[in-house]
Amino acid sequence: MELLDRYLGYEAWTLRYFLTRCRDLSPSQLHQPFDIGHGTVHATVDHILSNVETWTDLMRERPVRHLPPLAATPESYLQRFDDALADFADCGRRLVAEGRLDETYLDVLDTPPQPKTFGGTLLHVLTHTTVHRWEIQHMLQRLGLGDLIEGDVLSWEAKHK
Repeated sequence: MELLDRYLGYEAWTLRYFLTRCRDLSPSQLHQPFDIGHGTVHATVDHILSNVETWTDLMRERPVRHLPPLAATPESYLQRFDDALADFADCGRRLVAEGRLDETYLDVLDTPPQPKTFGGTLLHVLTHTTVHRWEIQHMLQRLGLGDLIEGDVLSWEAKHK
């Protein structure tokens, strides 16, 4: 298995698990303030998904979409996540197949716009998502959800051989 596919598969499975576990929370728990992440489960999920969508648009060199606000429901999280990750994964796989990871695109959101490598951006998005996913995991634990997976790569790999 190619390394990018391994990381994409792991991140998709693990984040999807925690988004699914949000079904066990009440609407008020999705907005309960915390001293980590972006302050709430909902705000942290929104941040993750918005970043995946924005960076994908930048790497595809298309205008950054202005999508509607994320509804505060686990089903909305999962739908937006599935769409965003499918687009991101397709973009990443194409860049790998075309041998373009060391090439640059222009990040038009920087002032002034700055060149960034495709490979660096792919890793940035994936590691960024991982860090915030850990914050969501921590919030879910503090909200009393038990029996959460650890969310490590080797556990994912054991389940997906």
